[in-house]
Amino acid sequence: MTTPISTTLDSAGGRPSLAQLATRPGRASVTLFVCLLLGGLVYTAWSLFRDIDAAGTVVTTWTPFLLLGLALLIALGFEFVNGFHDTANAVATVIYTNSLPAQFAVVWSGCWNFIGVLLSSGAVAFGIIALLPVELILQVGSATGFAMVFALLLAAIIWNLGTWWLGLPASSSHTLIGSIIGVGVANALMNGRDGTSGVDWTQASKVGYALLFSPLVGFACAALLLVGLRMLVKRRELYQAPVGDAPPPWWIRGLLIATCTGVSFAHGSNDGQKGMGLIMLILVGTLPMAYALNRTMPADQSLQFAAVAQATQQQLLGQSAQPHVGDPRATLTLYLRERQPSAELVPALAALAGLIGEEVAGYGSLTHVPAEAMANVRNDMYLTSEAIRLMQKHQHGGLDAAATAQVQLFKSRIDDATRFIPLWVKVAVAIALGLGTMVGWRRIVVTVGEKIGKTHLTYAQGASAELVAMCTIGAADMYGLPVSTTHVLSSGVAGTMVANGSGLQLRTIANLAMAWVLTLPAAIMLSGGLYWLLTRLL
Repeated sequence: MTTPISTTLDSAGGRPSLAQLATRPGRASVTLFVCLLLGGLVYTAWSLFRDIDAAGTVVTTWTPFLLLGLALLIALGFEFVNGFHDTANAVATVIYTNSLPAQFAVVWSGCWNFIGVLLSSGAVAFGIIALLPVELILQVGSATGFAMVFALLLAAIIWNLGTWWLGLPASSSHTLIGSIIGVGVANALMNGRDGTSGVDWTQASKVGYALLFSPLVGFACAALLLVGLRMLVKRRELYQAPVGDAPPPWWIRGLLIATCTGVSFAHGSNDGQKGMGLIMLILVGTLPMAYALNRTMPADQSLQFAAVAQATQQQLLGQSAQPHVGDPRATLTLYLRERQPSAELVPALAALAGLIGEEVAGYGSLTHVPAEAMANVRNDMYLTSEAIRLMQKHQHGGLDAAATAQVQLFKSRIDDATRFIPLWVKVAVAIALGLGTMVGWRRIVVTVGEKIGKTHLTYAQGASAELVAMCTIGAADMYGLPVSTTHVLSSGVAGTMVANGSGLQLRTIANLAMAWVLTLPAAIMLSGGLYWLLTRLL
């Protein structure tokens, strides 16, 4: 096995010059940046007005539109901050191995973040929304709903900016999820309930485990990959720090650029969806006539949807002793809040499935659902879909195999009708994240590149950390898990330092650990306090 090469950061070799890290963008770059920013805002506004006009919306007051514009700007602002906060995860290794010039690296990363957002699946977007309290989702267009959205986004932005200013690569995913939990807990306490009832803790724990174990995966896998490389690839230059400003050999450079590209793409496809989910929540609450239901669904599919709903009602009635009496919405809302099944659960689900089928069949198509009924129809679908999800997860209701299959089919049709993301939302988030990637990156790049290990980052270390981060985030995106790009890659760099015998800068590791530990409670308290304040103001 090759002996580890120790090159201290204070030596002259390989460290990016201060001039390179401090290079300011030229006038042409600033002009292009401003043009892209203004173009994105104009495209977003034009798309909104086009959709409003197509839905036949009659404008009687501009107040909802002003609140909508403010909410969209804050949501896109979160993605912009997320972009420059997390840029170091992709570009630090190519900069510190002289594979790409700093300015080119961040532009390259920004472009692939943009592409990653556009090609994302959308699973993470709706997984984030599932963490929010059901009663707030159902009234998201009200003052309380706007207070929820403003509170959680502002709390996430404040914490991200604070950790960025200190040069700490904290997790934007942790921050946003903590903000969501804070709003849920505050809402429950303000309504006289136990704070633990305000959050779907099963879903939160699923996300929490992903965020907890992803740094361990990054650390261990990157370390093992580096050890494997040292055993299999006996190219000495791969394990040496860069010399001066000289780029690495072409094959190493290609590998590092490829992994940088992959991490940027994976970051965009995963982190960009968080903004998409919140923007869709805002749009559904503010403009249900245009965004509550998928108006592009053909009429024949709408009729099939109605038939599936009615067949589901019949299957569920066969599973219950008696039909539901009263409002099924109240029964399902209580079930989603308390997570406790009752004898009325299956009859209530059957009753609401029948109502949804009658409504869609009566209108003939989702496009023909009138504006005043759009929000109510969507809320019925949301309650049904979430109730089915919870029933299947905990095996509540005692359904037989045929009824379970029918209910799952119905849920998939509901999701087709409600879980959609317009192209312009993806483009707006992609522009915000991509442009954010191109600014404000230096502070955290220096932390990742210089302050985690005691020796300079070698080519093999950079490639190992980036490759593990790319694969981990890509897998999380497939399964709809909002893992932290920051945690995976920073831990990967630390793992390669340990595997290489280079040692860690314990002060930096302690600061990172402290920031990671404090992120959730700080975000919870920030968003909970802001939610309480905004409900009083709005």
